[in-house]
Amino acid sequence: MPSVSAVELAAAGVALLAALAAGMTAHELAHALAYRLLSVPCTITFLPDRTDPPAAGGLGRLATVRPTGRLDRLSPWRLRVAAVAPLCLVAPFVLVPLGAAADPFALGNPAVAAAAVGWAACSLPSPQDFALVWYPERALARGRDRGAGTPRS
Repeated sequence: MPSVSAVELAAAGVALLAALAAGMTAHELAHALAYRLLSVPCTITFLPDRTDPPAAGGLGRLATVRPTGRLDRLSPWRLRVAAVAPLCLVAPFVLVPLGAAADPFALGNPAVAAAAVGWAACSLPSPQDFALVWYPERALARGRDRGAGTPRS
C-alpha cells in the first residue's frame, strides 16, 4: 500500500468536506426535483433554522425541502418516491462497471477517492427519508394536525 503524504491527506479531507456539502445540497435538490416532477408544490430553504441537531458530524443542514399546498391532495406514494429520489446520486458509480466512467478508487488519488465516498454517502436516505418511505400516512396526519406544517424531506 503506497504511503500518503500530509498534503495528500489534507487534500483528501478538504475534498471530502466539499463533496459532503455539495452532496447534501444535491440530496435535497433531488427531493425537490421529484416533488416537482410529481406535481407537488414545495419550498426549498437554504441554511434553515440552526436549532435542529446538526447532521454529518457538525456540518449541519444546508438545505431542506417541504411540500406545500393542500395535504389532503398529497398521496403517500408521492412522498415515498420523493423520499428515495436521492438514490439517483449514485448514477455516476453505476457507469463505472459499464466502462463509461473512470473508477475513482483505481485512480490512486486520495482526494478523488474521498470525494467519491462523500458524494456516495449523500445518496443514502436519511432517517427522515426512511420514515417517509415506511410511514407516509403518519407524516401527512401530523402535517394536517399542525396546519401549515408539512412533512420534511
